[in-house]
Amino acid sequence: MKPISKPSLALIAAAMVLVGCASKPQDGQDSTAYYYSSGKRAPSSAAVTPVTVPPANTGTGGPANVARIIYFDFDSAEIRPEYRSVVEAHGNYLRSNPRSQVLLTGHTDPRGGAEYNLALGQRRAQSVERALTQQGVSNDRLEAVSYGKERPASTEATESGYQLNRRVELVYR
Repeated sequence: MKPISKPSLALIAAAMVLVGCASKPQDGQDSTAYYYSSGKRAPSSAAVTPVTVPPANTGTGGPANVARIIYFDFDSAEIRPEYRSVVEAHGNYLRSNPRSQVLLTGHTDPRGGAEYNLALGQRRAQSVERALTQQGVSNDRLEAVSYGKERPASTEATESGYQLNRRVELVYR
């Protein structure tokens, strides 16, 4: 067994002191704050307001019950046939709602260099942008940006994980 160094022992001792300090509420400290900071369950008399977090990428606007993510094949910016109806539904919505604007964010899987993936993500976003403008949506209501491989939807190094990253997300503003 490897002996513990003096700096490590000092860190362990400091941590033990800190844990001991948090073992009970200090004079004047609200017991509710103590319970939440210590990780213990709050007493039943404590009033807790639930926090609701909306699901990611729901935004306001956009067609109801229509996907907001379009997936792409490896090293491709061509919209796959199964996603053309999704793009068409968004185009119909945008034509019917002239005040709506959309941010099209292009993404890639982690394979390849950063510059190449930024360019590929941009081509994917512009591909969706072009499809929407061909349906009569004004170009000034669309913004295409690329995040390349910087914002992965999956960190799995598998084909299914990579597929989740090769996408364009439609974010209504």
